[in-house]
Amino acid sequence: MHTARGRALLVFIGLGVAFAGGLYLGVQGYRADIASAQSGTTTPSITINLSGNGNTQPANVDLSQFWQAWNLLSQNFVETHASGTIPTDQQKLYGAISGLADSYGDPYTVFFPPQQAAVFTSEVNGSFSGVGMQMDQDANGNLIVVAPLKDSPAQKAGILAGDMILSIDATSTAGMSVDEAVALIRGPQGTTVSLSVVHQGQQKPVTINIVRDTINIPEINTIARGDGIFVIQLYTFSQNSGDLFRDALRQFFQSGDTKLVLDLRGNPGGYLDQAVDIASYFLPVGDTVVTEDFEGKQTNIVDRSLGYNVFANKKLSMAILIDQGSASASEILSGALQQHGVAKLVGTRSFGKGSVQELMDLGGGAELKITIARWLTPNGTSISNGGLTPDINATTTVDDIKAGKDPTMDAASAWLTSQ
Repeated sequence: MHTARGRALLVFIGLGVAFAGGLYLGVQGYRADIASAQSGTTTPSITINLSGNGNTQPANVDLSQFWQAWNLLSQNFVETHASGTIPTDQQKLYGAISGLADSYGDPYTVFFPPQQAAVFTSEVNGSFSGVGMQMDQDANGNLIVVAPLKDSPAQKAGILAGDMILSIDATSTAGMSVDEAVALIRGPQGTTVSLSVVHQGQQKPVTINIVRDTINIPEINTIARGDGIFVIQLYTFSQNSGDLFRDALRQFFQSGDTKLVLDLRGNPGGYLDQAVDIASYFLPVGDTVVTEDFEGKQTNIVDRSLGYNVFANKKLSMAILIDQGSASASEILSGALQQHGVAKLVGTRSFGKGSVQELMDLGGGAELKITIARWLTPNGTSISNGGLTPDINATTTVDDIKAGKDPTMDAASAWLTSQ
């Protein structure tokens, strides 16, 4: 596997079974502990150990209101049938950190108490069972299905791209983050989760029951059509996607075809270095693939082509298929090849997941996932600003799929044939 840099960086959109956000792994540790006070009327003792520069309490922040609220709750709160149990002091601290993260209004900046952090880590490492669908929030905070994964329990049960999820096992998703929804949807293999959804373009919600299963994300498929057009379907950017793609290109060369379709529809992303690796097969060394923009908080990182450039002296016409399910690493690769003039984008606007999250250890098993950067295409456009716009607009509807039709592929084939 070729690597762009020596770091594990995932660029995934939220999944109902797996990942959420572009992610740096293995960062410096922080620690936040709280010791109970002898009386509920005094300020408890909090120990916070911070490392790095600038990690001091802001001079203009007065925490007296916080401790006043803490003590008022401790003195006056009475449990009822509608409330939970009284939290421990440590749980109160976790709640405060969670509220602090929520105040940024970013669905990808999330606090994980120890139990949720353990679940998230297991999902990032690929050990999970669930229903197999990509999720995110729209501009109004609604929980939306970006796309079900190919041959997943969600797809087989009837979940469609664009579905709005109203409830999960009778729990309303109003105000719910993607990570909270993931925690509710995932579960042991063989168990059932019930989703109330509204299909795109419809008004009446429907209930869909899905039996959870181990999710095996398909990686790649090739089709030699026999008409001069070769198709590579890439479903995810796994740790070995670069090697798999190289093998697919070998098949393309052996076919004698000169027209290539790269189908990234429904591809939620994956490892950044694999997107850079695949782009390198088409670009000269040093060409910009994507820029990680930290908005001045640290030096921007420019990810550049490794320069395999295997088509430098060969005839190639290329189309990349995208839709609302094409996100993160898919958008990085598509944007790079479109803006460097290698390929035309065919389909509908991509999802627009263009941010990076860093996972920080708070100690005691708790973690904080923070958005630290955004992705910029080679011409400086933020992927988060509405996603990528196709050169050729084409839509494949659910009815088309049921009828065995694919207008998006047809549009790409028509353009390639004209070249």
